[in-house]
Parts: sequence; C-alpha cells; structure tokens
Amino acid sequence: MRWIIFVAIYVVLDIYAYQAFKTITRHSWIYYIYLFFSLLALGNLLYQFNGPGNEGWSGARSYSVGFFLAFFVPKLLMFFLLFGEDLVRVLVGAGKKLAQSNKDFSIPGRRKFISQIALGLAAIPFASLLYGMYQGRYNYKVLKYVLYFDDLPDAFDKYRITQISDIHSGSFDNPEKIKYGIDLINEQESDVITFTGDLVNNKASEMDDWKGIFSQLKAKDGVYSVLGNHDYGDYVDWESSEAKKANLDALKKVHADMGWNLLLNEHRYLEKDGQRIALVGVENWGIGGFKKAGDLDRAAASLQAEDFKVLLSHDPSYWQERIKKDEKHYHLTLSGHTHGMQFGIEIPGWFKWSPVQYRYENWAGIYEEFGRYINVNRGFGFLAYPGRVGIWPEISVIELRKGPKPA
Repeated sequence: MRWIIFVAIYVVLDIYAYQAFKTITRHSWIYYIYLFFSLLALGNLLYQFNGPGNEGWSGARSYSVGFFLAFFVPKLLMFFLLFGEDLVRVLVGAGKKLAQSNKDFSIPGRRKFISQIALGLAAIPFASLLYGMYQGRYNYKVLKYVLYFDDLPDAFDKYRITQISDIHSGSFDNPEKIKYGIDLINEQESDVITFTGDLVNNKASEMDDWKGIFSQLKAKDGVYSVLGNHDYGDYVDWESSEAKKANLDALKKVHADMGWNLLLNEHRYLEKDGQRIALVGVENWGIGGFKKAGDLDRAAASLQAEDFKVLLSHDPSYWQERIKKDEKHYHLTLSGHTHGMQFGIEIPGWFKWSPVQYRYENWAGIYEEFGRYINVNRGFGFLAYPGRVGIWPEISVIELRKGPKPA
C-alpha cells in the first residue's frame, strides 16, 4: 500500500511537470522524452527495492535513488509553483463568474512565463543532484580549526588531530578517488588520526576491497576509531543472532587488521614530553531508535575532571543529552553521523543550512557550550543518495592551542 501511495504521488507530480512542458512548447516529442526518462527512473527504483537479490545501499540500488531524486525534487518544486498558479486561476474564474453570472464558469489558461519560471527553477536541483552524483561525492574538503584551552598541557600546544567519519565503504566504487582522499588525510601530517564511526553500511565484508587503502592512514600517535550505528548490522535481516554477532566481530577485526585502535567504551592516553591527554571512545548512542550502546561512565572510569579529554562519539545527540553537562568535563568531542544530509548550502563564515538541522541541533562544524566543544564531521563517504550537493565530504583538522581564545 505504501508503494501504491508513493507511485500515485509521483504520477500527480508528473502530470504537473507534463503540463509545464506542454505550455512552453508545441513539440510533443520533448515532453514524451521527459516522461519516458521520468517513468524509467521510477520503474528502476521500484525494481531495485522490490526485485530479487537487491539489498543494501550499494551499486545499482544507490544509483536508482540518485536518479529518482534528480527527477522527484525538481518536480516537487514545479508542483508548488504550478499548483499555486492553479489556485489563482480558479479564483480568477470564480470572480468572473460572480461578476457576470450569465456567463459559463471557465478557468483561464496557464501562463507561459509561469511554466518557464517553474522549469528554470527545477533545472537547478536537477543539475545539482546529477553533479553531486558524479563529482560532488568525491569533492573532499580539508576544514581546519584552532581551539584554545587554558588547561591544555603545555606539551600539547599546537597538537593536531585529523578527524574523518562515516566512511560507508559499501557505497564506494572508485578506488582512485578513495586513494586520493586517503593521501589528502596523510598530507595533513597530524599527530593523531581519529575515525568516528560507520565504517560500513551493513556488513563487515564491505571492507574487503578497501582495507588495503585505509590501512595506509598513518599518524605519529596512531589511528583511533569507534563504532557507528551502521556498524552493528542492525539494518540487515540476519539468519541468526550468531551470524549478526559474527559480523560485528569480523568488523572489529577489520579495525585491527588496518592498524586502527578501536575504542569500545574505553580510553587511552596520548603522551608527550612527560605529559598526557586522554582519548576516550564510546560506542554508538543516539536519540530515537538508534543504537544505545555508549557507556560514558565505563569509558571514563579512573579519569578525573582535571584530565584533559578528547572524546570520540559517533552520534552528536549524545553530546546534547549527556556529554556536554558531564561533571568530568569533556573538553572536545568529535562526532559525525549526520552527513550534513549530503545536501545543503554553505557560505563559509556567513551562512549554513541543511534540512538535517531540523533534526539535529549540532549537525556540521564546531559548536561550543559551557566552554566545551564538539566538532560534527560532515562525513567522508555517502549513503543512499550516491552524491553530495553543497555539503562536501570532509577531513577535519583541529589544532589544540594553550591559552585563552583571542578576542
């Protein structure tokens, strides 16, 4: 029934889009070609999600979502414009009927320039979504931040942390582009590299073709990682609970095979010149129906409030719910999870918007409350829609500085 309703909505939107094409041109072949590709995108989506042997978010299924969105989003925009025009046309027709009761009720025809505006505006998301699929998803950006702390140990002044998140290796299909991203991370020459969860979409086997590339990540103090909600295999119908556990065990082994230090509700110390800071890692904890395996008390057992702490926590909602108010004082939290919805508008230093901000208070970049910071990484990979528009894949580089924040 849900699919029937879904198709009905899509057909209604197609009717409006068809009318726009018909209004601006008499060449019927133009709108017939449009309808062909629009229905092809719908049919492919239905097949990928209901046909045999299709699962996960990789390959053809992922592309079916991308092409569907490239048609659906522009049509939705056109619908609001043309439906608004329909309301005006009905009101004008009703006004004329009331003014001249002896005449038949009639609705004025569509205005060509309204349809031209609708199609012109619709072309923007259409082109953007296609660009995001073929270029935007590998358009890696290195975002650099400097954060100041009065109680940072002297030896860690100018200490650099590189953070990546949300790899989602099951969505990848271009080893050269991924290798470029890995090289870009290593070029930052940070003291430590951190990964904040969602290595795969669902299964540990998704990393089989990518372990060699990601094992090339190197930093003086090592690579540290935590699990994200997708890493637990919760979105797969396993044949048994044992199979699900075996998948999680295999994924943990992948971290070890790559030389990464996976933190499972535990902490490690990073030492320099006789001083140290604590790197704390919690398992996933998220609001709503997301996995709640994070245990902050266990992870920070034996740590004191005066210890300088950097915390890895996949879902930023844990920061709002617990971390930022905790009496042990977590100086910096590194999170991911939101992907910035892989869609939005950002003008650095001026404007930042994405629909995901209506779900998450902290969704991209640096936030500060109570003198405590969180960085929400926009993600290295992508999921479902195989691209990015405006919210580019991110490599965060955070430099810790000793002293007060400059005025």
